[in-house]
Amino acid sequence: MTSRSLRVGPLYGCIHAEYNASCHCSRFASSKGYWKDPYIQYFVRSVGERKAPEINRGYYARVQGVNHLLDAFIRKAECECQVINLGAGLDTTFWRLKDKNLMPRKFFEVDFPTVVARKIHNIKTKPPLSKPLIETHSTDSLLLDAQSLDSDRYCIIGADLRDISSLDDKLKKFQLNPELPTLLLSECVLVYMTPSQSSNVVRWAAETFHTAMFINYEQVNMGDRFGQVMVENLQRRQCSLAGVEACQSLDSQKERFLRTGWQHADALDMITVYSMLPRADMERIESLEFLDERELLQQLLQHYSICWATKDKLNLGLSQLAF
Repeated sequence: MTSRSLRVGPLYGCIHAEYNASCHCSRFASSKGYWKDPYIQYFVRSVGERKAPEINRGYYARVQGVNHLLDAFIRKAECECQVINLGAGLDTTFWRLKDKNLMPRKFFEVDFPTVVARKIHNIKTKPPLSKPLIETHSTDSLLLDAQSLDSDRYCIIGADLRDISSLDDKLKKFQLNPELPTLLLSECVLVYMTPSQSSNVVRWAAETFHTAMFINYEQVNMGDRFGQVMVENLQRRQCSLAGVEACQSLDSQKERFLRTGWQHADALDMITVYSMLPRADMERIESLEFLDERELLQQLLQHYSICWATKDKLNLGLSQLAF
């Protein structure tokens, strides 16, 4: 399948709207003090309209949960690893990891070329974003064009995840190393692909890397009434969750990985993750805003999950990574 044969337009429009909403939610929540992100302001200028407290707490749980597993993997590998953020959007994880002195050998991001072009423009024109790239680069010039940016430690690639052959070629062109322990991350990305397309992505990852972890954050328990309302709301915005079949339960989330070559898989809904986050920080964020709709927060958290899968030829102990 070539990229020309893929229907990019409707899918891109749908995902673009959703990740714009996600970026503005992250911008607002970080501005309220839920977590520190000094870099999101360079991608999303305005804090925007107020978001409901349950939305802010949901994003807090998402950020803390994903970061917990990501950071634990990098520490297990002692930074001798690489990270691939699939459908990265305007994510700021590279800058966070640099500030924490927790940089992998190389950090890759993949998204649609139009998203990549916007991100590259922001990086080029905002010194607080470009300076960390220059500081981690050993030569005088970065490889930079309209759809890609490549430095020693950070790379952004414009690609369609449904075209695995092209994705693989582009990553290898920019020095992806299949021998390095590799973490792959996707957040509300696979759900917009058909089950066969998302299975192709996770199968490619399992076949390409002998020591790896895949973290996937997205919807779960979508067969009940609350899940159906979520789907209907998206459909009204001309947005179809083509992969909702894999989001029926925690077991269906794990099964996608176990069927495609991963040795171990686990999954938790976000209400469980929320309850396992550090108590002191929970008390801090719960004091930021009064929450009137506690039941709505519980329903939201019950309908998102983190699933993580591992394979571990180097015996790093990846299957022990958990909450």
